[in-house]
Amino acid sequence: MESLPTISPMGTLQDVLEALSDPVRLEMVRRLAAAGAPVACADLYESVSKSTASHHFKVLREAGLTVEIDSHGNLLGRSGQRDDVWVGSHLDSVPEGGRFDGALGVVAAIEAVEQAGAGSVVAFRGEEVGCIGSRALCRYEEVPSTFLELHIEQGPSLERVGAPLGIVTGIVGYARGELRFEGRAGHAGTTPMEGREDALVSAARAIERIGEAARAIPGAVATVGQVDVEPGGSNVIPSRVRVSVDARAPDIGRLDRLVQAIGFEPGQSTPPSPMDDELRSLLAEEIGSRGLPAVELPSGAGHDAGILAAAGVPSAMLFVRSLNGGVSHSPDELSSDEDVALAVEVLAGALARLTSA
Repeated sequence: MESLPTISPMGTLQDVLEALSDPVRLEMVRRLAAAGAPVACADLYESVSKSTASHHFKVLREAGLTVEIDSHGNLLGRSGQRDDVWVGSHLDSVPEGGRFDGALGVVAAIEAVEQAGAGSVVAFRGEEVGCIGSRALCRYEEVPSTFLELHIEQGPSLERVGAPLGIVTGIVGYARGELRFEGRAGHAGTTPMEGREDALVSAARAIERIGEAARAIPGAVATVGQVDVEPGGSNVIPSRVRVSVDARAPDIGRLDRLVQAIGFEPGQSTPPSPMDDELRSLLAEEIGSRGLPAVELPSGAGHDAGILAAAGVPSAMLFVRSLNGGVSHSPDELSSDEDVALAVEVLAGALARLTSA
């Protein structure tokens, strides 16, 4: 079995969960920020500890759920009825992250299970550091029969079309790697421009081509987030440059085309994960019954639902409109009370139908 990082208690999670215990769920969400920091930090999952479960997970027990933490640090709250149907998300976030990413899905899951009187709540460990909790679960444990995840969109698409909710068609696939460029170091003042072999100039041209390659493929994106320049002197012509590449596309065909167009060898890749058609239809029916359009869109970010779907678990995701231009992984992350309330209604309705079938 893979070894996981040491788990130790920390006070931030206690504050968050105390905020979540407010009986009015929308007020709970607003009060997440009152904990004095964003909902979570990059290491929040480290606070999941068997020795402190009774202290930290009071809110799940108050909801009438049987609480446990599996050997991989995932938190589970079981209702005792149709425990094989899971609803949830994650509690960890990125440094200086927002208060809705992940945590909203756990709050909504608690409410949905309470309303349906069935199903299980899950808070996966370490989603922001590679979905380590859901990956370990799928590798070593019995997986659920069904998984639903509510999450903020983390993008501007729903806000642009004026839709409060969206149904995820699938999680995009991604390929990550790097490109290297070689040149020749030289004096910045005495080497003529005509004779230079500047590795950074070559890298800059390649970065522009990477953007063009992504724009030529519908739904694809590509990002260069790191540039390492050697020898790194302000008065030295760069002799060696390494750039990171993150390429993403909604399906394997477009992803392969993007990788080929960029011309790099991925060191890490994850194939696209389509969401379950029947579950998507169920969410669409719940949204439509409230007089709203069932907007569908892919997810450009990775999620635990994608990990479970790839493992063969029928999975679906419900997106909540992100405001402020769709900003996420930022303290400016925002979704409205009205959209959150509507999303919880839809999630609870879908769960009730699933667990009563």
